[in-house]
Formats: sequence, C-alpha cells, structure tokens
Amino acid sequence: METIDEYVVRVLPELRADPGGERDADVDALRRLFAAQVQSRHLDFAARWLQAQGQGHYTIGSAGHESNAALGLLSEVTDPALLHYRSGGLYAARSAKAGRDDGVRAVLQSLTSARSDPMSGGRHKVFGHPALSIIPQTSTISSHLPRAVGLGLGLGFARRLGRHTAWPEDAVVLCSFGDASVNHSTAVGALNAAAYLTHRGLECPVLFVCEDNRIGISTASPVGWPGAMLERLPGIGYRTADGDDPVGLLAQTRDALDEVRSSRRPGVLHLSTVRFLGHAGSDTEIAYRTRRRIEADHVHDPLVATARALVDAGAMTGAEALDAYEEMRRTVMEGAEAIIGEARLESRAAVTAPLALPSVASVAGEPADGPRRTLAQAINATLVELLEEHGETLVFGEDVAVKGGVYGVTRGLRKRFGGQRVFDTLLDEQTILGTALGTALAGFVPIPEIQYLAYLHNAEDQLRGEAASLAFFSAGQYRNGMVVRVAGLAYQRGFGGHFHNDNSVAVLRDIPGLVLAVPSHPANAPGLLRACHELARQGQVCVYLEPIARYHSRDLHEEGDGLWTAAASEGAVIAPGELGVHGDGRDVVLVTFGNGTFMSLRAAEVLRAQGIEATVVDLRWLAPLPEERIVDACRDFDAVLVVDETRRSGGVGEGVVSALVAGRHPGRIARVASADSFIPLGPASDQVLLGEDEIVRAALALLA
Repeated sequence: METIDEYVVRVLPELRADPGGERDADVDALRRLFAAQVQSRHLDFAARWLQAQGQGHYTIGSAGHESNAALGLLSEVTDPALLHYRSGGLYAARSAKAGRDDGVRAVLQSLTSARSDPMSGGRHKVFGHPALSIIPQTSTISSHLPRAVGLGLGLGFARRLGRHTAWPEDAVVLCSFGDASVNHSTAVGALNAAAYLTHRGLECPVLFVCEDNRIGISTASPVGWPGAMLERLPGIGYRTADGDDPVGLLAQTRDALDEVRSSRRPGVLHLSTVRFLGHAGSDTEIAYRTRRRIEADHVHDPLVATARALVDAGAMTGAEALDAYEEMRRTVMEGAEAIIGEARLESRAAVTAPLALPSVASVAGEPADGPRRTLAQAINATLVELLEEHGETLVFGEDVAVKGGVYGVTRGLRKRFGGQRVFDTLLDEQTILGTALGTALAGFVPIPEIQYLAYLHNAEDQLRGEAASLAFFSAGQYRNGMVVRVAGLAYQRGFGGHFHNDNSVAVLRDIPGLVLAVPSHPANAPGLLRACHELARQGQVCVYLEPIARYHSRDLHEEGDGLWTAAASEGAVIAPGELGVHGDGRDVVLVTFGNGTFMSLRAAEVLRAQGIEATVVDLRWLAPLPEERIVDACRDFDAVLVVDETRRSGGVGEGVVSALVAGRHPGRIARVASADSFIPLGPASDQVLLGEDEIVRAALALLA
C-alpha cells in the first residue's frame, strides 16, 4: 500500500497549472500556508522516527489536518488558543507569523520530553507556547471547551468592567476539536453554554473549530451528523470549509475570525479534513479501514491541494513544491538527530516543581464590633470583604445571586456588588467550573460555588484534567487560580439523601496540586477562606468545602451556649497546614475535621464526665495533608483516635493513620469512620454515618 509520503513525493512533481484554475489567489498567504503544512507533516514523520529510536514517546499526528494552519496564519498571535491535539499546522503557522525560528525545535523538544521544552519543561507532548498565546491542553476529549467559553466570557467581563487582561480587547478565543468530540457531554454542555450566553446578549468571542475527519479512533462518524449538530446551535454563526480547497479555506477562515472579532459572539467553523497515519503511533488503521478507503483519502491531502493552488497561480512549479517538501524533510530530520541526548527531568523535585504551594503567612484578625456569627454568616462576611478589597474577584454559581444561595451564604452580595461580579449560572457544573477556568485566565479570581458536593462528581475532570494540570504541563507559565466553594458533607436533619449529604472527598484529595480546606467553626472559616483566596491570586486551585450541617449551628453542648458562633475578626489568615487545637487533655487526642470537630468536642465532654481528658485537633487542611504537623501534634499522646466522617474506604482518616505510622508514632492508634455506604434519606442515615456515641466507645476501647 502506498504511504502518504510516497504519494506526495510521486504527485508533487506531476502538478501542472490548470488553465481554468485560480489565478488571482493570495499567493503570499498560500506560500505561508504551504510552508506550515510541510513543516507539520515532516514533524509527524520525525515523531515516529524518534519513537523507533527509543527517544520519543506517545505520538498523535496532525497529518491530514494541516488545513488548520489557516487559523494560525489568519488569527492574531495574541488570540488565545486552546487546541485539538492535531494542531501541528496551526502551531507552525502561528510560530512563523510571530517571527520565531524555533518552531521545529520547540515541537521536537516536546516530542522527546526535553527539559528545555519551552512549554511543559519536559512533562508532556503538547502544542503550547506562552509567546504564541497557545495554552497547552493535555486532558480528556473536549474538556477544554468549557474553559474556552469561560475565557470568552471573561474577556467580555473585562471590557465592561474596564479591567486589563493578558489579551487585547478585540481578542478571539480559538478552540479546536475533533468530530467525534461533538458527542461528548462536555462539548455539548460548552456549546450549549455559548449559545445560552449569546441568547442573553453576553459577549463570548470564541471561534469553535471542528476538525472533521469523519472518524473517532476507529469508529466512523455518521455521515452529516457533526454538521447537523453544530449547525443548529441557536445564535451561533456556522461556516464550512474544505481542507483540500486552500483558497476557499482561507476565505472562510478569514470571514469566520472577522465575524467573531467584530460581533463578540461565538461562531463555528466546520473544517473538513482527512486523517493520515492512523489515530496515534500504536494504531494499526488497516485493522478497521480497508486499503482502498485509506488510499482514497490521499487525493484530499491539504498539503498537495495547497501546492496545486500555487502551481495554478503560477507561483510555483510542481518540481519546486517537491524541492520545498524535501528541504523541510532534511531540516526537520537534522533537528531530530540533534535533539537526541538533550537533558530530561531527572528528579522527583524537578518534575513536581510547578505543583509547589506558594507562601501564605498566618495573620491574626482584627476584632470587630457586631453580633457573633454562625458559619454561614462568617463566610458571607468574608466574601463581602474579599469582593470589596479585590476588584478582580467574582462570585457565581447556581442560585447564588438573586436568591443568595440555598442556605443564604451569598445573600446580599449581588445587590451590593452588581450582577457582573456576582451572578447566577446555568445548572451545569461543567459550565460553572469552565467559567472559573476561563475567567481566571482573563485575570479574575473566580469563587464559583458547587451547590452540593454530590453535584461535583459529574464535572470533577474540570478540576483534575484542566484546572490542576495547567500549571504542571506549562511549567508554571500558565495558571488558573480559583476558590471553588462546595457545600458538602453530611448530618443535615430533615433533608438530604445521598445527593445532599455526600461524604466522599477522595477525588479531591487525589488531585496533585489541588488545595482542599474544610472550615469547621465560624472562628476559623474566614482565615481559611482568605488563605485560599490569597493562594488563588498566586495561581493555585483551591476547594473550600463547607459543612452544610454546621451552617446555622449556634450551640455546642446545650441550647443557648453560643459556642458554635464567633465574633467578627477581619483580615484573619490561617496558613496552609496550620492545625486547630482545642483543649489540653493528655489522655487521648482526637484528630478530626469538619463535622467531626463538632462531634469530637461533644464526645470529649462525655469522656470528661468519666474522668478522661481529651484534646481535639482540627485538621482544617485536607490536601495537601499536613503530615509532619499531625505527627508533631500527636507525638506526646499515648492514644490517638482518628475521627473520620468520610467513608472507611478512601476516607481522610487513611491518610492520617498512614502519616502517624510513617512518623513512627510510639503510642496506640485507632480510627472510626462512616460506613462504606451511600447515605439514605431520613433516620436510616444514622446507621451509616459516624456518631458521637461511636466516638466515645472507640476512645474508651483505645484506652482500655
């Protein structure tokens, strides 16, 4: 079977000018388009050669998709781009447009995991470069689309609020993806959100580019389906372009970009492409496509089509096209041979450097006048302070603005700060987090709310694959700091079930670089929230998990004692890792967090009545878990009871016990946790959730 390379080498010198062909084409644009396409094609060949030498790694090529170079050619270098993994042509064209001569080397550095890779620093093969406004994407299919919508929305916010961003005021967000991705729920949600924003008259200048090669890995897209889906989006302009018609491609691409740039509304460019070299390096395409079908795509090669247009325009001969093709082969292969042996990341510290926490110091708050506050009131007051002090802060989510939140935590914020800084969103968690991802890139500090912890799970990849990974795979050159407020954990009375009483936080603790804070009391809620906000301003992704059951608690031991309220304390900051210590009993230490702090303090009172003095340690920070401080806090205790309201399997307590064991704690260690169960509605929940009586019994057994 003739390979695509053999086909090109055979066909190019045979090209002859068509007397009826295009004679008034933009020859300069066609030349630059051809140069980028040829560079991208030979980089695909070099990637496979490097892999065969054991010097390259996972390869997924752009061959057949090089018509996307038109976007790199005609967009501005300052237009932020979130790209499909077959965007080699676009990258080459934008690099050349920026006047850089290191486009080939930069891709080779990425292919070989070289430490000198200008984007990831040797951490992943990505198309990205800060000087080219290309934001690296490494996550699951279409998961970058919500961020693109959020960035477009953020650019609109910045214009209206008069805030400076890293991008020009007329910037267009480029977002490319494959035809199979159109079916992914993330893409559907993002495209729906873009249409929704358009319907509401809000700016969202995103050009969605569907690179349609009519196959997803090995599964063919139904004929006409991607177009039918994309064309019906309300309020979004739809254009098509054929990758093997370079003159029409350039015209349609230029018009699509101009329309989005001038209208500040999203648009779709449906780009017909082909796919050569299979899905990825290890893919054997002949296993699911016939030889005839594979070779039939050769006649639609965008690279040959551009050469043909140049020949028709009298700007090049077929022989000259082949010479340019072979000259680029030599250039790329010389670069590939030279890149072998470049230094790679060689230590754990070097690899994980972008995940390091910024420095935040603890600050004692200033006492303020006024009544004592509940947890909900303390969080509300702190949000007011943050919005007042930091004009770049945004608060948004389901029901947070007009209603003020299901539990009143954001009540009054919209009235005080306006609907452009405090606003309601679609009922779609992927869109909420995507809005945070994009507005963070636009220079804001978003504080999105996820209404219930259980609602996060269908969107958690926006945190795992997009938010937390950005700094890592860009070597810290791009960051998207945010504070995701989540109402969660269990113990609500008269309301709940597993959708509203979720005690699973394992997924949040498992994301590298993500910071997870859990306030337990209105005295520590402001300091934790302020610390998360400061971390977010420095680019960190934080989750602030609020125990719903404690929102409106006022009393601890008896009605009217007011021990679960606190006087206002403005400006307090509790640095990451700083523990809360309650009491000074020496018989047993209860290590806990969230609702566990409330229950442990009550259990300690029961134990005291039996002559047992306990100390309660409130973790506050669950990720990264402050292991050394936990070991230090428990060092002088002969008995340590880990009180874990999350599930026994995958619960927080597993990490605490592991830290104590690794720290060679000399005393006895025990753990109590909730059952491995979904949480039922009503009184049945008491059977699976950790209770105060169970804490007391476990402490007595440990001390027996």
